This record gives sequence, C-alpha cells and structure tokens, in this order.
Amino acid sequence: MYQKILLAADGSEHSRRAAAEALKMAKVFKDASVTLLYVVNYEKARTEVQHDKHSDEPHHYRRQLLLPLEEIFSSAGIPYETTTLHGTPGPTIIKHANENDYDVIFIGSRGLNSFQEMVLGSVSHKVAKRVHAPVVIVK
Repeated sequence: MYQKILLAADGSEHSRRAAAEALKMAKVFKDASVTLLYVVNYEKARTEVQHDKHSDEPHHYRRQLLLPLEEIFSSAGIPYETTTLHGTPGPTIIKHANENDYDVIFIGSRGLNSFQEMVLGSVSHKVAKRVHAPVVIVK
C-alpha cells in the first residue's frame, strides 16, 4: 500500500524523528522505497554564499546534515534516494509531492506555539493542507 514514501527533511532533530517513523512504515511494506527531500531555501542559500569564502562549503554542510538520515535507511536495507531542490520549503515540498504521486509524506514539526504558527505559518501545516497524499507530521 505505501511503497513510495517521501521524507521532507532538513537534518534537524524533528526530521530525524520523522525519518525513524518513515523507516517503520517502509519496513512494513514490501518493495517500499524512500525519497529523502531536502529543500534549499533561496534566501538562506544566497546569504550563505555571499558570506562564505568557499562556495562548496554550504553544500558540504547540507550534505553532512543528511548523512545521519541516509544512514537510518541504508543500515536497515531500505532503498532510498536523496533529492535536493531549491525554493521556499513549503511550496517546493508540496509541488514535488503532488507531481510525483507519493503514497505518504513524512515531515517533522518544529513545535511552534499557536501564536508563532498563526503569524509565521508552519511548513508542516502548509504541506498537510495542500498535498494530495496522506501526511504524517512527527513531533
């Protein structure tokens, strides 16, 4: 049933917990595979490059964030691929998820309080509202 799993991740502790839950699901369904999606925020990426002397350091830093998540799946023998996209995280995740027909999407929650979520909006809430597949938000 859930063979095509998307894990939207940024390397945070929240995304590690989401990866652990995605792994549990992937183990249950034969032939399940995981796409580990990392979205490079345009604004943050531009600032990193402008303030960094070595242009490949931000890429190396992002790569280091995802290695522990990749290890979760590789050590369990679950097929996975890593995809990096550029854009605003919420809309980019939504567009990718809807265009690629995932069976389920896992995403970590930053744990914003009600006021922060009302003012800032949360990526996980936006994704849950606009993605066509079921979304699992992991706290």
